[in-house]
Amino acid sequence: MGKVYLIGAGPGDPDLITIKGVKAIQQSDVILYDRLVNEELLSYASNMTELIYCGKRPNQHALTQEKINNLLCTFANQGKTVTRLKGGDPFIFGRGGEEAEVLAQNGIAFEIVPGITSGSAVPAYAGIPLTHRNYSASVAFVSGASKSGADTEKYWENLAQGMDTLCIYMGVKNLPAICERLIRYGRDANTPIALVHCGTTERQQTVTGTLQNIVKKSSTIQNPAMIIIGEVVRLREEIQWFEQRSIEKEEVFAQAVLG
Repeated sequence: MGKVYLIGAGPGDPDLITIKGVKAIQQSDVILYDRLVNEELLSYASNMTELIYCGKRPNQHALTQEKINNLLCTFANQGKTVTRLKGGDPFIFGRGGEEAEVLAQNGIAFEIVPGITSGSAVPAYAGIPLTHRNYSASVAFVSGASKSGADTEKYWENLAQGMDTLCIYMGVKNLPAICERLIRYGRDANTPIALVHCGTTERQQTVTGTLQNIVKKSSTIQNPAMIIIGEVVRLREEIQWFEQRSIEKEEVFAQAVLG
């Protein structure tokens, strides 16, 4: 019997993967990797490792979840060491729990290798602390994509007043509805909000505003993006560092070119 490693690759910066994750990649016979995984991480694999792309875009999946589950079981039953490489953390909006269930039901050995989730890393790279003694004592990781048949209104009603800070995954498409519902259920329309596109990578782009005006201000932001809502967003103006570092690097390069 083989073994499956469900590994969190982190949010995009390849240096944010864990050492245990790298070791598992190095010993793998097969790697099934997702769309948001930084492909630099595949360089840790052996030249003999089979690489299988499993990327999912909205309404466009390279492989169905059922097919992925079947491949994990098939390769493990062939005695192979298999890595399932996922963006962020496998157990935070990564369907890692579903895959672990399938492996357990089929008697296949597996390990979970946690990763740094976008919900914590992306705000940090944008200069937004999720908690702060003066602004936030609670934070929730939230899906912005409603499950079919779910009570969407009740879901957002509970969130509107329940937590100081909201970190919303997969919410760009539904941003107008999210802002409207939060305001309708009692969140101040002037609550600060940030959208961070491609967080922790050199393509990172951040737009800030309020629940009332962010839809117009962020019209150029596309997936993948994290949405952060709460008073902590105000601190970005003071402590943003990653994008500022990139600007400074460009200025130094320009000066060097101009002599």
